[in-house]
Amino acid sequence: MSAHHDLLIVGGGPAGLATALHAAHAGLDAVVVEPRPAPVDKACGEGLMPGAVRSLAALGLEVPGVPLSGIRYVQGARRVQAAFRHGPGTGARRTDLHGMLHRAVLAAGVPVLPLRVAEVRQDGTSVSVPGTGLRARWLVGADGLHSRVRRSLGLEVRTRGAPRYGLRRHYAVAPWSPYVEVHWGRDAEVYVTPIGPRLVGVAVLTTRRAPFTTQLENFPGLADRLPADRAATPVRGAGPLRQRARTRAHGRVLLVGDAAGYVDALTGEGVALALIGAEALVANLRRGTPSRYEADWRRATRRHRVLTAALLGARLQPALAPHIMPTAARLPGLFGAAVNALA
Repeated sequence: MSAHHDLLIVGGGPAGLATALHAAHAGLDAVVVEPRPAPVDKACGEGLMPGAVRSLAALGLEVPGVPLSGIRYVQGARRVQAAFRHGPGTGARRTDLHGMLHRAVLAAGVPVLPLRVAEVRQDGTSVSVPGTGLRARWLVGADGLHSRVRRSLGLEVRTRGAPRYGLRRHYAVAPWSPYVEVHWGRDAEVYVTPIGPRLVGVAVLTTRRAPFTTQLENFPGLADRLPADRAATPVRGAGPLRQRARTRAHGRVLLVGDAAGYVDALTGEGVALALIGAEALVANLRRGTPSRYEADWRRATRRHRVLTAALLGARLQPALAPHIMPTAARLPGLFGAAVNALA
């Protein structure tokens, strides 16, 4: 195998694998570096929004899962829901999504090498990974929330505010709704996503450092539906969620997915944004306009970043947080517009 490629992709999650697929379709010689064996699991809500479903379809992929009709907010007896107006989402196990993307990348002829990258070096014409012999014209940092590529290049920006964390577990119970339910509590939200005929994914987003079962005790109505003996998987965690990068393009290194910066999982758009970013990145390399990637990324993600940051800002303000759910219930039209603007 030649050690010289058009594109060296560090990270084999959805962002990196989607970048590899777009590269292969564009006729670029790409290689993916990922030390973890496929399929890779991750603590995430596992609800693919309609935009993500469309992006996958554009790559010729359809992830197996459960159709999602929309988003429902729940707080005690109060609830409000909004249906997706432009096609359903999909509730799918993260491992199924990753496995499908991984197989597609291999079928496209892109190698996935079991290597770990801690440092990258670049000059005017190429980027290399010390100790591997790998060199490419461009390197893509797609190595996730706590990107080593981003850190090694000094691109991290310190974040402010209370850090948020995510916890996820599956329960072997039949879904009771075709909607993703978001249960609002004092200092946490719980997301319930239909995953299969008798399986739901339950994700907690919170500023409070406490075990999953302790978090769930603050949602008694939901906890009654999720008995401990029906827990089907161990708890997985992720965080702090808020991550910032000074830029998405640094010389011959481009960042995509969570490595490019992450606001919060509050609106469930992580995979959709990764897929959009991968498409924009490869399109600019194919056109020979890599300097435009930063602007294209900002344009493609602006709506998500603005709306998610606004909702998160309200969530973290003690005076505003209690009013989020009541306001959504009083203004269902506005809630529906916001859901579909993001979806």
